[in-house]
Amino acid sequence: MEDLIKVKNQIKVFVQDCNDKKSLELFDLLPEGKMLRSKLILKIAGVSAESIKLCAVVEMIHAASLLHDDVIDEAHTRRGKPSINALYDNKTAIMFGDILYSRAFTQLSQMDKNIAYTISNAVTLLSIGEMLDVELTKSFNSSYDKYLDMIYKKTASLIEASAKAAAILSGKDQEAFALYGKNLGLAFQMVDDILDITQDSQTLGKPAMLDFVEGKVTIPYLLLYEKLEEKQKLESLYKKELSDEESSWIKEQMQSSKALQQSIKLAQKLGDEAIEAIKPYKNSDLENIMNAMIQREF
Repeated sequence: MEDLIKVKNQIKVFVQDCNDKKSLELFDLLPEGKMLRSKLILKIAGVSAESIKLCAVVEMIHAASLLHDDVIDEAHTRRGKPSINALYDNKTAIMFGDILYSRAFTQLSQMDKNIAYTISNAVTLLSIGEMLDVELTKSFNSSYDKYLDMIYKKTASLIEASAKAAAILSGKDQEAFALYGKNLGLAFQMVDDILDITQDSQTLGKPAMLDFVEGKVTIPYLLLYEKLEEKQKLESLYKKELSDEESSWIKEQMQSSKALQQSIKLAQKLGDEAIEAIKPYKNSDLENIMNAMIQREF
């Protein structure tokens, strides 16, 4: 926890370097997240001035992507708190996101070139993933491959890059830790998609079953669609404000078809693969991060 405070303080220093009062004001309003990427970097590379800076860069990039994401999704809350676009407006959220991106890249340019390439390449993938996400909400997507490609780029690519960069920094097996990070990112998104259906609005900090209403055909819906005889009924509920009866029908079908259990098994399989890849390092902390993430309830 103390190490994560060091990361937050480092981010604040980077933002202060902008010498802009408004940026600091907006920074203080950003809701705190799990800082998964920082935890990962510190568990792989240990705590040093360089690893703290790497964490700060990655967290700034992640925060910038969420600021833009909230504008794209027209989201008024983030982690149960008002989003920057709700508190101010879309323009402010986009521009502050740009400031965080550019500060992060300024710092990244001073780092080892392999680390700089790994992180900056992931930001390109992340941005393509955002576009794919928007594209996939235009019509009912029944392709598992398209879903997987989108969540890899949008969510897993930066987590993969964080783990790989930490391995480069500490002279460890880059490919093993990249696989761990990639699978952690994929499983993280799949669990998020499952929780959207299984948890209530209060636990989630946003309306439950919002994904399908917003046009996101996530892993449980894809697996349900494969098994359903009444495919047209599910398609007819796509991007629709669901009544209690319609929500209950979806949940019942998820249970009876075992689509939810199958989704959880897929996430667990990714987790097992990731833990196997880094087994030679006997890093129980990383095993615990993976297991806790798959078993989380929000």
